[in-house]
Amino acid sequence: MASQEEKQLQPFADIFNEDEAEKSFLLSKPTCLIVLGKPGSGKKTLARKLAQIWKCIFIEALEVIQMNIHEETEYGLKCQELLFKGHSISEELVTEMILKKIESPEVAHYGYVLSGFPSLSEEYMTVSQQIEKIKNLKLKPDFLINIKCSDYDLCQRISGQRQHPDSGQVYQRIQWDPNVIEKHKKEKDRHETENEEDEEQEEEETAEDPLIMSEFLHQLVQRPEDILENAEERVGTYKDIMLHPLEDLMAEQDCQYLIELDGNQQPDDLFVANNKAYVASDKNYICCYCCFNKQDELFRVLSSYELIAHRYRWRRSRWGQACPVALKEGDIVMGNPDLAVSFLGKMYVLSSPEALKTFMLNPRPYLLPPMPLPPCKVLVFGPPFSGRTTICNLIAHKYKGKV
Repeated sequence: MASQEEKQLQPFADIFNEDEAEKSFLLSKPTCLIVLGKPGSGKKTLARKLAQIWKCIFIEALEVIQMNIHEETEYGLKCQELLFKGHSISEELVTEMILKKIESPEVAHYGYVLSGFPSLSEEYMTVSQQIEKIKNLKLKPDFLINIKCSDYDLCQRISGQRQHPDSGQVYQRIQWDPNVIEKHKKEKDRHETENEEDEEQEEEETAEDPLIMSEFLHQLVQRPEDILENAEERVGTYKDIMLHPLEDLMAEQDCQYLIELDGNQQPDDLFVANNKAYVASDKNYICCYCCFNKQDELFRVLSSYELIAHRYRWRRSRWGQACPVALKEGDIVMGNPDLAVSFLGKMYVLSSPEALKTFMLNPRPYLLPPMPLPPCKVLVFGPPFSGRTTICNLIAHKYKGKV
């Protein structure tokens, strides 16, 4: 009865509170996915496509190594030192880099798509220990995507792969084997009367394939790991040490967040099938624009640029021209119009390239309360030798201020 009376007292109350909706979004957990499957089943290809489409951070051993080397981080320098000496990068170092990436600010904002972890190598951690690490992550995976494929089909596909030594590009049998290409053409001609549109699309794809018309088919080589015997050994090792722990992990997962896919499909078809299975993640959109030198022109131009919806313009943030990164630190610094960012329908102006980079990696800490941090200024005075400096230092240490 009380609730009905309240509704009658406030019949025109807005139940869609914008501030509450924004706060709820900023406090929400980003979508995180793990792609599982046998060696060579296409985990990395699918994970990369998912990360590109859904704006997640793609996390995989080789990707993390290259990123650390490129950014010259502490881990990257260690990797370079090992590689220059002709040594391989240890499993311990790779695992540390992967876990460090999962804990990074950008992953806390965008979420991740993890591939290749847990790994078959038990040099540093057993498979069970790696799975325990996954279970204890601060950002636990929301979805488990399992690519299923029979041993025979998988080994035949792996053994049919060839690599171009100069570019490093890997090609499937249907792209380089003349017999398979001819068989594919005959099947296409046989079905041309059934679906003419599909036939036209396939003809265009075949005509545009640069490999079929290239002159370096004879340069393709087979990698050692793609030899049939080695592929069968890797699949056997997977079944011996990893299959049962992963089955236990999937059994604990809520069935509506467990997606199983047919690994015999082409990568694009596999990606479409995964989207049809379930992809429901509200991804935020951050875009940066180069702007004019005047604040009024900045807001006037940006507010009418790429409208969010019909008759819906970009708006100023609640802090106007002040930099949100500086406000979080307790300073009031006016932003630079050239460093404008739009996020959740509002515009934010950053004060420096470093602040812009920090904000775009993860804007959540700079928008959630307590924000802005209220600056507090204290004046300590007294006669000489009364302990003013000591008191100042103690207050600054306690409240993280500056003397």
